[in-house]
Amino acid sequence: MQRIVNVSKAVLAALCLLLGQSLVSEARAAPARVLVLGDSLTAGFGLPVTESLPSQLEAVLKGQGLDVVILNGGVSGDTTAGGLSRVDWALADNPGFALVALGANDALRGLDTEKAFQNLDAIIGKLRAKGIKVMILGMLAPPNLGRDYGERFAAIFPKLAEKYGVPLYPFLLDGVALDPNLNQRDGIHPNAEGVRIIVGRLAPLVRQLLESPG
Repeated sequence: MQRIVNVSKAVLAALCLLLGQSLVSEARAAPARVLVLGDSLTAGFGLPVTESLPSQLEAVLKGQGLDVVILNGGVSGDTTAGGLSRVDWALADNPGFALVALGANDALRGLDTEKAFQNLDAIIGKLRAKGIKVMILGMLAPPNLGRDYGERFAAIFPKLAEKYGVPLYPFLLDGVALDPNLNQRDGIHPNAEGVRIIVGRLAPLVRQLLESPG
């Protein structure tokens, strides 16, 4: 009887070991989940779903051999306040990484820059509190709002990046803004080729984020 009990314990221990190894293997195999929290610029306004920024970014990173899922958290018309109001809901998708790309609509409406800073500060604070690695995708204000507003708005993003020690891509539309060949008829939203250019510049930085230690 004692021998049977000992054998049973040995079998149980072996099963527990195998189960533990299986769980570790599954954890390692899980794809990196990246939330793109933004507005129409990231939601893919005016484009097929497959041509949106999240879809193109996922395709490029997968083409480089990365196991990644890009979650489209873009809502057309969203301001920083709108992003803050739904960030908890977006976290239900369990991202491990987040690209915060809000602020364009605040600038277009000339909204208070200090309030925009506070909203983004709260968003990034919530993300970091969950252990999510963050990258900030910055924006510039339209020149018709004046130099003073433009400078105050542009300062929001590097200030937040410094506060949280997170990477910053200074201007989401860099290389695409104001080029009629890379934008839709409204002159604001990138067309599919414009998104490709943005993704081409972003992808190496996102890869660095995914591969960063800690």
